[in-house]
Amino acid sequence: MKHKGIWICLTFMLGISRAFAQVAPDCGNAVPICNSTPINGGTQGFGVDDFNGARKTGCLEATTTGAIESNSAWYRFRTGASGQLGFNIGFDDSEDWDFALYKTNDCNALGEPVRCNFFDNKDEDSFMGVGEDPTGSVANLQYEDWLQVEAGEDYYLMINNFSNNNSGFSIQFSGSIFVTNPYDALDCSIISNLLGPPVAACENDIITLDASAATAVNYDWFQDVGSGFQAIVGEHGSLLEVVSNGTYRVNAALSDGSSIVSDVQVSFSANPVAFPVADDSSCSGATTYDLSQKDIEVLGTQDPSAFIVSYHTTLADAVNGIDFLPKSLETDNSSQTIYVRVTSLSNPKCYDASKYFQLTNLESPVMDFDTEVFLCNGNPSIVIGETTPPDPNYTYLWDTGETSSSLEVSQEGTYLLTATNSQGGLSCSDSRTIVVARSVTPVITNVLIEDLQANNKVTVLTNVTENIEFQLDEGDFQTSNVFVDVLPGPHTITINDINGCGMVSEEIVVVGFQKFFTPNGDGKNDYWNILEISELENPIVSIYDRFGKLVKVLNANTIGWDGTYNGKALPSSDYWFKLSYTDSSGERSFAKYINNHFSLKR
Repeated sequence: MKHKGIWICLTFMLGISRAFAQVAPDCGNAVPICNSTPINGGTQGFGVDDFNGARKTGCLEATTTGAIESNSAWYRFRTGASGQLGFNIGFDDSEDWDFALYKTNDCNALGEPVRCNFFDNKDEDSFMGVGEDPTGSVANLQYEDWLQVEAGEDYYLMINNFSNNNSGFSIQFSGSIFVTNPYDALDCSIISNLLGPPVAACENDIITLDASAATAVNYDWFQDVGSGFQAIVGEHGSLLEVVSNGTYRVNAALSDGSSIVSDVQVSFSANPVAFPVADDSSCSGATTYDLSQKDIEVLGTQDPSAFIVSYHTTLADAVNGIDFLPKSLETDNSSQTIYVRVTSLSNPKCYDASKYFQLTNLESPVMDFDTEVFLCNGNPSIVIGETTPPDPNYTYLWDTGETSSSLEVSQEGTYLLTATNSQGGLSCSDSRTIVVARSVTPVITNVLIEDLQANNKVTVLTNVTENIEFQLDEGDFQTSNVFVDVLPGPHTITINDINGCGMVSEEIVVVGFQKFFTPNGDGKNDYWNILEISELENPIVSIYDRFGKLVKVLNANTIGWDGTYNGKALPSSDYWFKLSYTDSSGERSFAKYINNHFSLKR
C-alpha cells in the first residue's frame, strides 16, 4: 500500500528563532499562514477563554484550568485549491498535545470542529493530525481522516498542550492540493504585509525581500536576531538579499513625508544529505522487507531526529515527496529500484533525493536433512549435514570452522550449519542446528512369560527403555513391551531402535508346566509334563535332580514323568528341566526365559 503525502510549510524553530516565533493564544488574533509561512510554537497559557466557559467542543473537554484551553496557539488559513488536505503536527514524543480544526471565517461562530484529537500520547508518537503519519506508522491513533476542500474555504486551527512539558511544535501541511497547486494551495492574500508572509528557506538559498512602494524615496533596513532590531549598514534600496535567520524590518520613507514600516520573519533550515545506500536483497520466504533498516545508511552521521527518510518507487515521487512506500514493504519475485528522499523536519523544501538502491529478490537456501542424529554402538562416527547439496553455488560454514556441506563427527553435541546463496554481492542465508546424541543398541535381558492359560502374557525386558519399539512375530511394532493373548508355541520377539541403531530378534517358547506334582497313585496330578508341548517340533524335555543327574527324558509322545528313576520312586525334592526343539532354521535350540524349576511332593 502506498501513502500519498507532500510536506509543506514545516519549520521547527529552535535557538534564536524562538524569540520571534509566531504564536497567538487567542482566536481573535490567530496567526495567518500560507504556503511559505514558517509555523512553530512554544505555547504559554491561553489568553482569553475562546469558548466562553463551555466545557466541551467536539472531542475536546475542559482541562485542569477549568477551560477547554490550557496552553493554546491559534492559526487561520484559506484554501487556494480544491482537493485533499491534511496536516501533521510534530512535537516531542514525551508530550501530550491536542487539536481542533474549525471551518469558519469568524472566531465568534466557531461551531463544532470538522477534525479533532483528544487522545493521550501513551504510545509516545511524534505526530498527530489529519491524513497520514509522515513516518509511515499506521498504528498512530492521533490521526483523523483527510479533508476534501474547495478553493476559498476559511479554517481556524487550535493547538493545545495538555502535558506539563512544553517544548514546542511544528505544522506540516500535506495532501493532493500541494501536488496540483504547489504555490497557491493555501491563499497568501490573507496576509497583509508590505514584505509579504514569513519565509521558510534552505541554507545557501538567497532570499530577496522586496519592499518596493510607488512613492518611496528611501528605504532603511533592520534585522532582529533576538536582541532587538539593529540597522543594516549600507542597505537603503527597495530590495534586500537575506542569507541568515532573523526578523527583518523595512522603513520606507514616502515622498509626502510619511513612512511604511513592515516586518517579516525569515528562517533557514539545513539541507540534508542522502548518503550512498548499498543494494540489498529480499530473501525468499520473507513476505516483507523492513525499509527502516536502510535509514542509518542514508543519514550517515546526521541527527535522525532532525530528518525524515522516505522511500519511493520512482525518482519523480521522491523529488516531489509523494507516494512514499510503507517502511514494512511487501516483497515480490522481482527486482526493484527504491528511490530515497531525506527531508528536513524543519522545512520539507530542504531535501535530497539523489540516492537509490536495488532491492533484489534472492532465493534463500533450502536445506533438507535430519536435525537429530545418533551415534550407534559400534559406529565411531556419523556424517551430518547436506550430503547432496541442492545447488553447487551455495557456500557452507559450520560453527566448527569447516566449509563443507556435510561433516563427519564422532562426538555428541550440537552443530550449526549455515548455507549462503550469494549473487552480485548480495546474499541470503539459512542456518540449521543438528543435535548429535549417542544411542545404545537394545539387548533383550529377559522375557517374562505368564503361562497359566492358553492366552498368555509376555513381557520383554531390555537394557534401554527409551526410543525403542517392540514386535511379536510379524505383527505391528508397538511402544509397549507387553504382549497379551499370546498363543502357546514358538515366537519371535524383535526390538527396534527408532534412532536407526539397528534391531535385535530372539526366539522364545511360550509353554506352561506344573509347578509341582504328587505321584501317589490317586489319579490326580500323578504325572508332570510340559503343557502344549505338541505345539513344538521334535520337543525333548530333559529332567535333572538337584545334583545335575539326568533322571528322565520326555518327548511329544510321552504321557509325562511319574517321579521314578529305573522303576524306583524318587524322593520329594526340587527338580529342573531343559526344553529343546527344532527351530525355524532347522537347528535344535534350547528354550530360554523359562523358569525351569518344579517340585515333586509325596
